[in-house]
Amino acid sequence: MTEPFSVRITVRGYETDVQGHVNQSVYINYAEHARWSLLQAAGISQAGLNGRGVGPVALETTIRYQRELLAGDEIDVTCAFEWGEGKTFRIHQTIRRTDGTVAAEIVAVGGLLDLKERRMVKNPQGWFKELASDPGLFGL
Repeated sequence: MTEPFSVRITVRGYETDVQGHVNQSVYINYAEHARWSLLQAAGISQAGLNGRGVGPVALETTIRYQRELLAGDEIDVTCAFEWGEGKTFRIHQTIRRTDGTVAAEIVAVGGLLDLKERRMVKNPQGWFKELASDPGLFGL
């Protein structure tokens, strides 16, 4: 099995709260940044999605915090897609310090929205496979 897609981020001071650790809402930003980075690496742009009349949507996000992150920490945020049979898919993500310590695990449920009909499209993996220049990054 290949390693999941990963992006490195340095925790910035303004992302911390009064306790000095990363504010809980920032974890969502890190996860979203990794997802968009994966799309870009696979050859899918926001303009390309809009041009095809679809856009990714987040339906549910679960975060399990395990260790705090502090300003200056270097982290890697992974991103791996899990495809099912319906209109949705899961994205499994891990936020890990470069020393290997897992800070958080995130599982998101997403889909692709038809921007005109305002409904989820069927077979989102087919869309990603068609749109991507490197569908292997999505496990396709």
